[in-house]
Amino acid sequence: MPPHEDQPGRDQVTAADVTLTVRLAAAALGSAPAEAWAAKAGSLEWDCWETVEHVVDDLFAYATQLTPATPEGGYVPIAMTSTRPGGAESAIHVDREKGAASLLQALEACGALLAAMVTTASPDTRAWHPYGTSDPEGFAAMGVAETLVHGHDAAQGLGVPWEPPADLCARVLGRLFPGAPADALPWAALLWATGRADLPGRPRLGEWRWYSEPRP
Repeated sequence: MPPHEDQPGRDQVTAADVTLTVRLAAAALGSAPAEAWAAKAGSLEWDCWETVEHVVDDLFAYATQLTPATPEGGYVPIAMTSTRPGGAESAIHVDREKGAASLLQALEACGALLAAMVTTASPDTRAWHPYGTSDPEGFAAMGVAETLVHGHDAAQGLGVPWEPPADLCARVLGRLFPGAPADALPWAALLWATGRADLPGRPRLGEWRWYSEPRP
């Protein structure tokens, strides 16, 4: 999906979108039974717990990327570990014995950190990301995207419904996926753009990426 020019009047992704997305995800995933969290998350190799831990870690990492006065060419060097061989590596781990409520509390906490940094950082701030050096709006959009699509993965494994608001998905598509189809519903287009679904006439993507460079 090569990038192309954004359409005029694109609605920006904001700190409020981060807060809303995390709140909706916590409410949806929190309705799952405790025993479901060990199930595989959608098409991922991770279980549902690891998948949400990964989101927590992403939100934390995106917040920290916006903090250094002199950004380097990489993530802020915070050690990442896995709790099992082949498991997801993360800087943040939540004790499973404390239950899903604690995991979702960590999700909300790191979402609040990212929202705070997006709110307080100068719009001129630039920080490294492997898909393109980005600005505060870009990191907000990436945090929302991670929560939306991995929320989908976890919801599949947990057996709970998850369909986020269309306008929220449209803002993320406009910021990160300028090549996404405009003739599909925003949530369906976002799942297609992240390799999680097919669309009529468009097979599921085997490889995908977003574009996090600042946009008009």
